[in-house]
Amino acid sequence: MEESEFNALAEKTLAAIEAGLENSGADVDFELGAGGVLEVEFADGSKMIINRHGAAREIWVAARSGGFHFRPDNGSWIDTRDGVELFAKLERLLAEQAGEPVPLR
Repeated sequence: MEESEFNALAEKTLAAIEAGLENSGADVDFELGAGGVLEVEFADGSKMIINRHGAAREIWVAARSGGFHFRPDNGSWIDTRDGVELFAKLERLLAEQAGEPVPLR
């Protein structure tokens, strides 16, 4: 995958995550910053960072429960360790950290 294609796909995905957070109704604050870094802050003060990693052509997630890497595969982002799709994994991780459901889709 070319870098420009990766960047466009990653930006689209991060924007979709941001839109999902906006519409989720969950008690979280978030900001999509320069360079494709989405920072999510929870009511307890903990944070989750979701960002694109251009060199690896992945989206990385740093959550309280650990770090996760996702690669594009046939239109989805798939966890490099367990094969779970990005939005499914994020909904679980966000809910664990927020203490409430955080639907993104």
